[in-house]
Amino acid sequence: MSDQGKFDDLPEVRRRGLEKMEQVYGFEMSDGEGDFFGYTVEHLFGDIWQRPGLSDRDRRLFLIGMLVGQRADDVLGIQVPAALANEELTAEQLRELVILACHYDGWPNGSRFNSVVEAAIGKAQKPS
Repeated sequence: MSDQGKFDDLPEVRRRGLEKMEQVYGFEMSDGEGDFFGYTVEHLFGDIWQRPGLSDRDRRLFLIGMLVGQRADDVLGIQVPAALANEELTAEQLRELVILACHYDGWPNGSRFNSVVEAAIGKAQKPS
């Protein structure tokens, strides 16, 4: 993920946040501008995602559940592939989440979630 020392010239909380974003999302980050980006990096990833008490997998499971309920397929399209890439959830576990979502949040929404999951699994299984 991050290159050694890539964020060393930034304040500690900014560096920690950007490194955590890379770890959580599974892709390379660069520093950005503006308050929205700053709060996301420094507060959400520099603080909240680093708190003790829950593993990254626990946080991801909870987040995926909330995103399914909000029908936030765009953000699920980031979280589901990252869960696979970080080996926090397997393809089989994601498919189980789809079945659970269908029964608790309705079949149409579960079907949308299934499309996100199957696309992520298909992409992850293709040889690079």
